[in-house]
Amino acid sequence: MTGLTNDLMGKIQAGFVVERLEDMDENYKKALKQTLMIVADTELLSVPPLLTVYKDAPNLNYKITALAVMQDEIGHAHIAYRLLKDLGENVQYMLYERSPNKWKNPYAFDFKLDNWVELGVFNGLFDRAGYTLLGDAHQHTSYGPWKRALVKVDKEELFHLRNGEIIMKAAMKDPETAKQVQEAIDWMFIMSLEFFGVADNLKSRSAQLDYKLKGKTNDELRQKWMSTAVPFCESLGLNLPAHYDEGAGRYELKVPFPCKFDAENKRWNYDEPDTWDNVIKRFKQRGPQNQEFVNRIQKGYQLLDAYRNEAI
Repeated sequence: MTGLTNDLMGKIQAGFVVERLEDMDENYKKALKQTLMIVADTELLSVPPLLTVYKDAPNLNYKITALAVMQDEIGHAHIAYRLLKDLGENVQYMLYERSPNKWKNPYAFDFKLDNWVELGVFNGLFDRAGYTLLGDAHQHTSYGPWKRALVKVDKEELFHLRNGEIIMKAAMKDPETAKQVQEAIDWMFIMSLEFFGVADNLKSRSAQLDYKLKGKTNDELRQKWMSTAVPFCESLGLNLPAHYDEGAGRYELKVPFPCKFDAENKRWNYDEPDTWDNVIKRFKQRGPQNQEFVNRIQKGYQLLDAYRNEAI
């Protein structure tokens, strides 16, 4: 590791806030770009799944709220892509020319939702994961422009997860929709835990922590997420693959993690433990609607580009 890298790490650990490209070394810049790309792709690719059931909103208020959530997500993506542009990335290529399997959004966002209730659980669990991750970044990140932008993002992610809680609570009042909540929990709960990445003892790179782009480790963030997700779901009477272990003083899973996932049926095979290496392979292979959802993002630009070429 270079002396410059050690100097920058030391300054950051002492409270230095990075504001300009000139403040960065190459390792910092690389880690920051990787972080922002995941954030940008995650925010933008959360919209197509929500659109699959938007039309099923039970009333106008719910529909307006769903639109507001999607508008927020696009705005959050814009922030991260704009920061990437400032760092020298070709954002037009990233958005409109990258192949679908090269996007960095969570595997969970490569699936259509089956019903309106799943949109609520999506907000209640996945946006809770976003709130946990970005809240940690807001509190700890050493990159000043991102820290300031996250003031807005943090508040809006809280709104999204509260919207999910409202939908879930309402759905639990009717046996038919309560069953849909449980079915959504059955595949989304473990999927949410995967948002935070590989187990700490398997993580080979520590640049995000060393450069204070984040404050907590993957497993610490998983615990933070469960500390609010589990009590809320239990308050609704839902069955979960996790519980709080009083003796250990932490949330523990009742099932193997990671384990095999049946993508066709959106079902976890708890009797088939898996490895993180296989999970990463599954992520890279992408889910069933990956190409469809990315194509939806890129379609307008590609049609306009084709029209321009015909006009020349």
